[in-house]
Amino acid sequence: MNTPISWLKAYVPGLECTDKEYNDRMTMTGTKVDGVERLDKNLEKIVVGRVLSIEKHPDADKLVVCQVDVGEETVQIVTGAPNVFEGALVPVVLDGGRVAGGHDGGPLPENGIKIKAGKLRGVPSAGMMCAIEELGSDHNAYPEAPENGIYIFPEALGPVTEAETCALAAAGKLDSEEARAMNPVKPGMDALELLGLRDTVFEYEITSNRVDCYSLLGVAREAAVTFGKPFEEPDVTPAADEQGDVNDYISIEVKDPDLCSRYTARVCKDVKIGPSPWWMQRRLSACGIRPINNLVDITNYVMVEYGQPMHAFDLDTVEGHKIVVRRAQDGDMFQTLDGQMRRMDHDVLMICDAEKEIGIAGIMGGENSKITDEVKTVLFESATFNGPNIRKSAKRIGLRTDASGIFEKGLHPTNAEAAVNRACQLMRELGCGVPVKGLADVCEPIPDRVRIPFNAGDINAFLGTDYDEKTMLDIFAKLEMDYDSEKKEVVVPYFRQDVKAMCDLAEEVARFTGYENIPMTLPGGESMMGGLTYKMRVQDKAREIAMFNGFSEAMTYSFESPKVFDRLLFAEDAPERQAIRIANPLGEDFSMMRTTPLNGMLTSLATNYNRRNKDARLFELANVYIPKALPLTELPDERSMFTLGMYGEGDFFTMKGVIEEFFQSVGMKEKMVCDPKAGRPFLHPGRQALIRYKDEILGYFGEVHPDTAGAYGIGGRAIIAVIDLQSVIPHTAFDYHYTGIAKYPAVSRDISMLVPKAVTAGEIEAIIAQRGGKILESYGLFDIYEGAQVRPGFKSMAYNLVFRHKEKTLEEAEITAAMKKILNGLESLGIELRS
Repeated sequence: MNTPISWLKAYVPGLECTDKEYNDRMTMTGTKVDGVERLDKNLEKIVVGRVLSIEKHPDADKLVVCQVDVGEETVQIVTGAPNVFEGALVPVVLDGGRVAGGHDGGPLPENGIKIKAGKLRGVPSAGMMCAIEELGSDHNAYPEAPENGIYIFPEALGPVTEAETCALAAAGKLDSEEARAMNPVKPGMDALELLGLRDTVFEYEITSNRVDCYSLLGVAREAAVTFGKPFEEPDVTPAADEQGDVNDYISIEVKDPDLCSRYTARVCKDVKIGPSPWWMQRRLSACGIRPINNLVDITNYVMVEYGQPMHAFDLDTVEGHKIVVRRAQDGDMFQTLDGQMRRMDHDVLMICDAEKEIGIAGIMGGENSKITDEVKTVLFESATFNGPNIRKSAKRIGLRTDASGIFEKGLHPTNAEAAVNRACQLMRELGCGVPVKGLADVCEPIPDRVRIPFNAGDINAFLGTDYDEKTMLDIFAKLEMDYDSEKKEVVVPYFRQDVKAMCDLAEEVARFTGYENIPMTLPGGESMMGGLTYKMRVQDKAREIAMFNGFSEAMTYSFESPKVFDRLLFAEDAPERQAIRIANPLGEDFSMMRTTPLNGMLTSLATNYNRRNKDARLFELANVYIPKALPLTELPDERSMFTLGMYGEGDFFTMKGVIEEFFQSVGMKEKMVCDPKAGRPFLHPGRQALIRYKDEILGYFGEVHPDTAGAYGIGGRAIIAVIDLQSVIPHTAFDYHYTGIAKYPAVSRDISMLVPKAVTAGEIEAIIAQRGGKILESYGLFDIYEGAQVRPGFKSMAYNLVFRHKEKTLEEAEITAAMKKILNGLESLGIELRS
């Protein structure tokens, strides 16, 4: 949103401040100024000059020598401009002045170009005549400027304010010679003032909830309250002398009121197309809108002023003089004003006449109803469309306009009537049409104004301030909020759709008393002890153990590509392939929610490997999203997964040790069991295991399958582990129990065994733990061997067993009995004792 300060002052009389002061104070009250542009930046000593005479340059065919009256003196200027003539009024930069640059078509210099008197081909020249580009502008802002040549002023500007235009219109003299001769241009006058360049344009960063500030009147309201000045809104009451009846010209039918809550229309007859007056062109130019003609300029002017996009139809092209607002048919093709054919669907709202579609609601009109210079009767449309629908429609058909950008934020229905009345008022003031009496209006019930209970104490408690009730009510009154003293309620004006609750009223108080004036206070209320949830404590312990073992935390996307399932060698019917598809993905590579954390971890390891990092250890605590049914009927199961990955230093057993350490740290007393029958296709078939704890599967780990590693570009062996924290948490305990130092000695026994190769250490340890009884304190594998001294099909394994009684010294018979039970159990697995 751009606003020139000169236009704002039309509605905030008495607003006098520097650019910096305006910038700072508006920003501090919430209307953030994002940019400031002085239109006369780097322009100095530029006046109007009248060319008195022109002579050929004695030594240059393309140059002429001009005598130019600049008010107090006549100066000689040498120029090559092809369009100068005797009597022409031109902008002249005098000796020592400065121009913005731009005469060569390149970017403007930071500090402009200083002009000094000198000689051109031996002839003295005391200044320079200026093209519009040299004044820092262009032909979009000044369409009357020549493409190549000096800017030529008219002999008179005509009415230069809206007030002058109104006075002429009231007197019936808009087309008179008297009107055209108003505000004559004379030598020596400030050329920048005449061109409207003595102005500053402010650009704002407006939040989407402040739709009122997408209009110049909305910003003017904010400026008026900020600077304590009155706000004067244009009076758009229809003129009493309007004749005819709009219902004789047009009828309206809205078939989809859910998408169009209000559609208003007014008619102007006896239309005369021509240029807009000076003041309107300059205001539009300052806002970055190119002046076209009085009719187009009026619709643009109202859109900037009221924040209400409008459209004008040639009523003679509207068949049956009827407007029908309805949805398009799927597959319909429609040619918009830009000449493009666009495909519609059932969710796009169309403006139609009795026979055909003539515009896309809230976006752009049709080629078949555009205004030409032969127009005689104009229909002005001002409507309120469903914001989300306009946004989605503009995206689907690939056409986003200034109008759709405003409509999509959600306009209030009352704004439509004010805007269309303002357009008709301007048509009458500019003498380019005669408004017909009445308003064609199809409107759903307009919601009542929002009423908010007011209590000064609640607002002070919320802000930590001590303002009295009168101070607050004065602010609300300036913001055009009424106060119902009986019900003690603040009644919010229709244009402030962002104010809905007490906290919004508190924000208004804070904004206009000054955020910087809110005192520093200690927080009130009860003091409460914070703490982590149990799940967070387990996650923190996982993070702590991983980092202690040299793992760095990774963070990867939850969005993935369906192609990851092929890289991970999942079968076509694997449950992991049942993933949630995203409705509006950024692309195919981010089109589904992950069901496994492997892709992110392997991609991160691959990145490190391909950047020649010798070793890498990474971990991630992240969610996977498991749908309960597809298509979704309820929220998916979001499971927190603890994923570890590494390559380089370390192997399968290193990873196993990290997992065991984590389990011990969260109070899981029993030993985990590694089940080699994991069956994970992305892991090496002989180097993988399920993680079992009390007969429950908590995860898996192993070496990455060579094919999967190759698909990710990992050249060496990579080890990964995935632990389902949701399954781990029920087995954890942070209640620590301490026991005293043992009073009685321990007894150690070693057993060396010949073990069939198919028997795992986990099976052996399960029997030792089960049969060792209460006196078995600990056990551990300390040797494993396969070689020539062990017969084929077997391996040698040796365990150390420690026995201790808590209440007495063990006797040999007790130890022997326990050992016998253990050995009997081991024999059932085909294990033999070594001699």
